[in-house]
Amino acid sequence: MPSYDTSVPALVLKVGHYPLHHGGLAVVRTLGRVGVPAYAVTEDRFTPMALSRHVTGRFVWRTGGERTYQRQLLEGMGEVAERIGRPAVLLPTDDHAALFVSEHADALEDRFLFARQPPGLVRAVTDKAELHARCRELGLAAPATTVVEREDELAAFAETAGFPVVVKQAAPFLLGDGRRMTSTRIVRDRRELLRTRIQGRLVLQEHLPSEHAEDWLFHGYCDTGSRCLVAFTGRKVRSWPVGAGETAFGRAERNPELEELTRALLQALGYRGPVSMDYRYDRRDGTYKLLDLNPRVGAIFRLFTDEAGVDVVRALHLDLTGRPVPDAVPVDGRVVMVEGYDVRSARSLLKTRDLTLAELSSSWRTISETAWFGRDDLLPPLVALARAAVPRRRERRGAPPRFVPGRARPRGLRPAVSGPGRA
Repeated sequence: MPSYDTSVPALVLKVGHYPLHHGGLAVVRTLGRVGVPAYAVTEDRFTPMALSRHVTGRFVWRTGGERTYQRQLLEGMGEVAERIGRPAVLLPTDDHAALFVSEHADALEDRFLFARQPPGLVRAVTDKAELHARCRELGLAAPATTVVEREDELAAFAETAGFPVVVKQAAPFLLGDGRRMTSTRIVRDRRELLRTRIQGRLVLQEHLPSEHAEDWLFHGYCDTGSRCLVAFTGRKVRSWPVGAGETAFGRAERNPELEELTRALLQALGYRGPVSMDYRYDRRDGTYKLLDLNPRVGAIFRLFTDEAGVDVVRALHLDLTGRPVPDAVPVDGRVVMVEGYDVRSARSLLKTRDLTLAELSSSWRTISETAWFGRDDLLPPLVALARAAVPRRRERRGAPPRFVPGRARPRGLRPAVSGPGRA
């Protein structure tokens, strides 16, 4: 394994309020297992990520709503940095956190380590309408897309559309009050489409039928020269919700064509930092059509690792701390399951007879790692089960960050500093 600089901690920055998040948990685990002190911003003291044995400390912090969260983050990040006591690698795990870091880079770069993106790029790629326009400019295949903003535009589209249609919110919503908001769904008919509530711009895309398509993933990390230091490809075998949701069951699979295509795209964009992307391969014309480009660490990033044990998060930490990222071969055939999502996905597919019990059993026997269960970290999955059954009291929105020590042993950090917002 490569040598990690364990004197440089990391901070997981999550802005939305969705406590059952396996992606953030995976970040603190993968860093903690190589000795890197991991801190996290959490909704309250009892989220699964906050109680991981790999967390050195957590900042209990519920930011405000859509209009105020950036101001509150900017005010509080100085307190967070002072409490950590040294520059920390910054890891956004949702779109709003990525936007905040990109648009306040000048204020953050003295206290945090992160890959600085070209101006405006993060906002452009998180907006699905803008992403489609960028694809067309660069000659990259994408599903046929229409953008509507008013009910009359939606009604006009419904008159001539072929169904089903994929409906997406163009710009990301800030999730609040612990709700899960599905930004993508499949609409089966005109009546269902006309019932769609318009909040901002809606992206309406052609649906690529499963009998003619395959779902593919790309996860990688680009340095300041937009070179992919690690690049991984794989299949999204099952998703939740079915057909238009997050990866529930994935398999790493080398795809040189998709890797080359994506490396060229990221280079053309001048992209830097971690990235996760969703493609749909259309067998009818032999093209990979880009669906999403997430300018951050993807929740399922642990699906991918190379023979040196390096995943996207570890590559990021190595590069930002001046350590070389090994040129190692990605591990093929690795399988990761997100337990709750895959059980629901499988149940739905069994009902529609798109999956058999034999196929399900065979797929589960190939699992390399699960999103929640970890032999060295048993408390988070138990907490996740309890949280799903009994919601906890919410922290006051907009309060300053409150530091709470984690279960991991601190590694040479400064003593706690008294003052507002600190324990």
